[in-house]
Amino acid sequence: MNFSLNDYLEELRPLIDVDCGTYTLDGIEFIANQMSAKYEAMNGWSVKRVDCGKAGVGLEVRNKPDAEHIDVMMIGHMDTVFPVGTAAERPMSMDAEKAYGPGVSDMKSGLLNVVYALRNLDQAVLDKLSICVCMNPDEETGSLDSVDWIQETAKNAKNVLVAEAARANGGLVKARKGMANYKVTFSGKAAHAGNEPENGRSAITEMANWILAANAMTNFESGTTLNVGVVSGGAGANIVPDSATAIIDVRFWDNSEYDQVDTALNGMTHTPFVDGVSIKVEREAYKPSMVPSVQTEALMAMVEESAQELEISINWQEVGGGSDANNTAILGVPTLDGLGPIGAGFHSADEYLLLESIEPRIKLLMRVLTKLAK
Repeated sequence: MNFSLNDYLEELRPLIDVDCGTYTLDGIEFIANQMSAKYEAMNGWSVKRVDCGKAGVGLEVRNKPDAEHIDVMMIGHMDTVFPVGTAAERPMSMDAEKAYGPGVSDMKSGLLNVVYALRNLDQAVLDKLSICVCMNPDEETGSLDSVDWIQETAKNAKNVLVAEAARANGGLVKARKGMANYKVTFSGKAAHAGNEPENGRSAITEMANWILAANAMTNFESGTTLNVGVVSGGAGANIVPDSATAIIDVRFWDNSEYDQVDTALNGMTHTPFVDGVSIKVEREAYKPSMVPSVQTEALMAMVEESAQELEISINWQEVGGGSDANNTAILGVPTLDGLGPIGAGFHSADEYLLLESIEPRIKLLMRVLTKLAK
């Protein structure tokens, strides 16, 4: 394959040196235009722009747009977690071993690795495969406005490869915890705490009971955890509080166990601990867990075989954070994640991309695609 590290990094630079946090629509548009141009410059690829509502534009790139099935679906996201001003503050930089900058490994290099793999893949392999590359604009906030499109597309796919970064130790991701985020609003009745406290209905007392109940639902053995991470409420120590809010983070390996938690939280609204307090539960984010199936294990074996042939050291990891892989794995489609180059420090100023991993991981992706074509 034709590969120049300098050329790759110069192609990566404009993708880093732009603010494209989720909902930064002009930045997302810039990335979408950059990526569209790369695929349009390659022979035989069609690029479709997808409206993802308030999150902006998504891209669906296919080599056989009329094919009903998709042999390989590859997914990557165009957004980062960083606020406007970050790109100017710390644009892409390099030392002998690493590149740095916002989104350098999460996941602009992953998007670029997919482009390089497809640019360099043998035409005979491409002819045998129906390939679809989806790039969404809102993964970092849970893919809320793109999940329907991603899942609708994945239903026609035989395999899904997510190009998020490989871990610092070379690990690819075979399993990811599911997550859900709830905002719980408590509405009581205010009263003077000195003169007539009995006439009040304390929203904070109700919330306190919910916190204890949420803690009691945690099961460390099975990996289902509830964390009440943010609370607010009350107007003064001398007033029985009439309002309070709690944000609850839920993580889980077992999707059915999560369903029980969801049912329990919603059910608790009908039986308040404090008579006269009303409760509203809103689920603000959700990703099912990604757990490997028998078919996924066959795909893992193919990746392992490819890595051995190329003398690339890999391992498999189970991680706590979610990605778009969660949303396709729940459909029963064999899904693997971490197919991008090696990086670490995601979501922080320490984020880096390991330069020596770029070319081998492009080759790994190419080898896996070649095997899938057979």
